[in-house]
Amino acid sequence: MPFRDDHIVHFKTLQSLRPPRPARVLSWMLLTGMAITVAFLLLVPWVQTSTGTGSVIALDPRDRVQNITALVPGRAEEWYVTDGERVKKGDRIARIADNDPNLIARLQAERAQVDAEIAATRQAMGVAQRDVGRMQQLYGEGLAPRRDLELAQIKVADYGAKVAKSLADRNRLDININRQSVQMIHAPRDGRILGRDNATMVKEGDVIATFAPEQAVRVVELYVDGRDVPLIHPGRPVRMEFEGWPAIQFSGWPSVAVGMFDGQVRTIDVSASANGLFRVLVEQKPGARPWPKEPFVRLGAKVRGWVMMDTVSSGYELWRLLNDFPLQYPVSAVEAGTYAGSVTGSAAKDGSAGKEGGNAK
Repeated sequence: MPFRDDHIVHFKTLQSLRPPRPARVLSWMLLTGMAITVAFLLLVPWVQTSTGTGSVIALDPRDRVQNITALVPGRAEEWYVTDGERVKKGDRIARIADNDPNLIARLQAERAQVDAEIAATRQAMGVAQRDVGRMQQLYGEGLAPRRDLELAQIKVADYGAKVAKSLADRNRLDININRQSVQMIHAPRDGRILGRDNATMVKEGDVIATFAPEQAVRVVELYVDGRDVPLIHPGRPVRMEFEGWPAIQFSGWPSVAVGMFDGQVRTIDVSASANGLFRVLVEQKPGARPWPKEPFVRLGAKVRGWVMMDTVSSGYELWRLLNDFPLQYPVSAVEAGTYAGSVTGSAAKDGSAGKEGGNAK
């Protein structure tokens, strides 16, 4: 006798075991989601990145913030600038006056005395040299002992030593006079005064003002983890997010990021910094959208960057992150030495390590 659905109503327990329709729909939704997730993890590519943080700096050390120091000890008698004022190369910043206003005059008088001593000693040395000539003639004729000749020669040498000592003293006086004369401090180049020192008395080498040059070529210094550094080489693309600039970053899909700026690796430090990380200098990528100009991104602004590495599947990247493994790299290529050649070859395209790339190959 065939089984009919209306018979199941007589079996309460069997009827209660039948899953309700919402449960069946939910199970199908879960199975479909799992299938889509597996396909996504296996098929969707993911760009690996090495994340780092840093700041905007000037490429030329002369264009970075620098201290203006006092050249001579004394007191800051007059200031010609205020905080935040823009100056040009050669503009006066401050004048340092010595505590003794007659110091230069006394140094010049002392130098004149040394000049007189040098002239007198040279005249005496000339007379002594003539005596040596006479003694040599007399010694050759047998009319003077050898000891008199040697004493005359020693006397000439003593005068020469005195002249040398006087010349050294005169050089030291000239240095002191020049240092005391250079009491006006000038701006080394075009820039802006960031701050002044309020001290009245200063010593030689004391900082009296902070100066920031303008029109500097900007680069970004990023600090990345040491285990990612072997995979970073000059020319690697970098995506950057500047502090204060609105941006949305998708690490694995750089094409859908918003408000990000492109750069490329310029150099990598050969040793770690004090914080245990390695510094990577990033320059603006040729042909890409230019970085924000000042005053939107100033020197010292914070930056977060992502160095673009190889492309892997999303599932592999998730597995790597869960196990805290390093970034993917071709092990066989490294063992064969071809990866080092490819690294230096890429650096040769950047114009920075072509010769080294040929040697590695």
